Amino acid sequence: MLRETTISLRQELFAEVVLIIETEYGDQLALDEIAHRVASSRRQLQRAFAEVGNTTFREYLTAFRMDRAAMLLADDTLTVREVAARVGYRQPAQFAKAFRRRHGAVPSEYRERLVIGAVGHPAVGAVQQAA
Repeated sequence: MLRETTISLRQELFAEVVLIIETEYGDQLALDEIAHRVASSRRQLQRAFAEVGNTTFREYLTAFRMDRAAMLLADDTLTVREVAARVGYRQPAQFAKAFRRRHGAVPSEYRERLVIGAVGHPAVGAVQQAA
């Protein structure tokens, strides 16, 4: 059983790191660097993500980036490569693979579904729910 102060500290750490992710998701973020910034250890952050977020730092960061990418794909003036760069991916292939795992389609297919959905296609419900 964890003490209340331990639980509180982990909740604060988690919230602080989530805020960093939400504002800097397009940058290269590493657990060790983040731990240093929030004056914690790598292990304490791992515990905070496991116990408070029910996830890992990497899984949370990737999920946040992919959800943000899904929103950016609605802007058809951005190329998939530009969306990948904006969410922190230098390699479009890695981005496409991560996006597919999260949203069930590669970015270009996802964008097509958004466009089709915008004109009233029945498949739009699935895309909107995924976003």
